[in-house]
Amino acid sequence: MSEGLNVIVCIKQVPETTEVEFDEETGRLKREGVDAVINPFDEYAVEEGLQIKEKYGGTVKVLSMGPPQAESALRETIALGCDEAYLATDRAFAGADTWATSYTLGLCVEKIAPYDIVICGLKTTDGDTGQVGPELAQHLGVPHVCYVNKILGIADGKIRLTRLLDDGVETLEAPLPIVISVSKDINQPRLATLRGRMGARKAEIKQITSKDVDADPARLGLDGSPTRVVKIFTPTPLEGGDVVEGTPEELAERIFQKLQECKVI
Repeated sequence: MSEGLNVIVCIKQVPETTEVEFDEETGRLKREGVDAVINPFDEYAVEEGLQIKEKYGGTVKVLSMGPPQAESALRETIALGCDEAYLATDRAFAGADTWATSYTLGLCVEKIAPYDIVICGLKTTDGDTGQVGPELAQHLGVPHVCYVNKILGIADGKIRLTRLLDDGVETLEAPLPIVISVSKDINQPRLATLRGRMGARKAEIKQITSKDVDADPARLGLDGSPTRVVKIFTPTPLEGGDVVEGTPEELAERIFQKLQECKVI
């Protein structure tokens, strides 16, 4: 592996606060006037890319899709030590669901190739779907592993890693190239140095448009999204429940009766 590995990290810029508002007509987030940051889960993806570079050599390119102001998130990754940054920005990309987003990212990944590993954060704080990583792998036609919490080694065109599941830890080996989605257990993101921040100010953020990747317009943005957000609302807070007392047998009987009343059983 003397030539090193080509790593591409996909990130997203998200609202800094959880107190966001929605447009009831479009079902989209109102981002105006809200500070934006790198999606917290993606910080771990960036760090893992940098650690791979430090161990095996190579380059780390960062890719994001969003409006022009997303450049600030990409500059942050340059400050951390990434080599190149690309922003897929075009009005045609606006309103994309996860499928249209992953289609667009897939075209961009192929444009900035070669790549051995594409790293995504497990999910985003604004969408919380965890779908873009697997869908991106589908578009690229390569394997995908999610919930990755440790990379054990990379050699001979293969990667060995572990992923943390609800019922234990799974160890896997897969061929390169591959897309992985990493969890917060995988590392501790570093902080940018002053020198890194100064260099990031002058860094070129290369823009990619739909014409640059010869995209099918019917598969982009809102028109290319097979899913729609039809309604957004704040759930009604739950009120306090009934408090019952008695022996374990009496409590079990009362709970059974309540479930019958609610037609749960």
